[in-house]
Amino acid sequence: MRFEIMRLDDVDGSAIDITVVDAASVNRIVQQAAAIGQRIYIRPAETAAR
Repeated sequence: MRFEIMRLDDVDGSAIDITVVDAASVNRIVQQAAAIGQRIYIRPAETAAR
């Protein structure tokens, strides 16, 4: 499964950077964001229609 991770602006909460990663990478990214106090939003990435 893939997830979309958005880095959020500290002032207004708007997305300033969007990355799509696999499930194995989510924990590492969350830990890194927590270590520096970065706000992020995580949701399942949209998949292409079959």
